[in-house]
Amino acid sequence: MPAGALQGLHVKTYPEFWRRYLSAHADPRTRGMHYLGTTLALLALAAAAAGHDWRWLLAAAVVGYGSAWLGHLVFERNKPETFGHPGWSLISDLRMLALFLSGRLGDELRKGPKS
Repeated sequence: MPAGALQGLHVKTYPEFWRRYLSAHADPRTRGMHYLGTTLALLALAAAAAGHDWRWLLAAAVVGYGSAWLGHLVFERNKPETFGHPGWSLISDLRMLALFLSGRLGDELRKGPKS
């Protein structure tokens, strides 16, 4: 599936968005930047909760979005899905990380854009 092949198409349902999201993350390096950013953001959120320090919330946003957006800029050369559907994008970031950690992401990527 070409990088960003489905970008620019309007989606109405989360399953449509998920296919587009995966298309926009075709390069494994971009996905790696997402995994790094999502993991660091979750750790920062845990630090915010444990330490009752709101500055960790800011750090979570900076490392989470910063690394993901850098991956899109450098490797995919496309616009992050966050801008069009922020809620679905966050859910998809977590879903992609969970699928990667469980070894099931490859199956999702092989389904292609119309599954």
